[in-house]
Amino acid sequence: MKAPTILLLAVLALIVVFAAVNWGVIMAPTTVSMLVTDVQAPLGLILLSITLLITALFLIFVVYLQTGVLLDARRHSRELQAQRELADKAEASRFTDLRGYLDTELRRIGDQISESRTVVTSRLDQMERELRTTVDQAGNTLAAYIGELEDRLETGAGKGISLHSPNG
Repeated sequence: MKAPTILLLAVLALIVVFAAVNWGVIMAPTTVSMLVTDVQAPLGLILLSITLLITALFLIFVVYLQTGVLLDARRHSRELQAQRELADKAEASRFTDLRGYLDTELRRIGDQISESRTVVTSRLDQMERELRTTVDQAGNTLAAYIGELEDRLETGAGKGISLHSPNG
């Protein structure tokens, strides 16, 4: 139990013990003024009854406050749960949006890579064709030069031109 509850129970127990010990005095009749008239009644019993009435009213008030607090706590708990669900849905929505964005970006990057690959492949094919053309032209030019040299050698051999150096 909490300290305030224990203190309240102790005070109530002291009042009960005090009333039990002094029961004879509490029940002794006396003249009590009711503002309009005087009545013969036990003053201690009237005061004890007032004390019990105030205590009962106080307990009813405490129960009322506790009920209000519990209802507020329950309402806040429901609102908090609703806010959590809303936050979870928003987070799930953000994740879905992020996934969609990433899928779109990855597709775009994949398309760019594919396009770049196509461009690079076509350029490589064009350069290979140009290189082959250049090699074929160089080969034809070289063959023409060799043919021309052979023709010169053959015509020069027919005229008596020696291929060896005159000193040798």
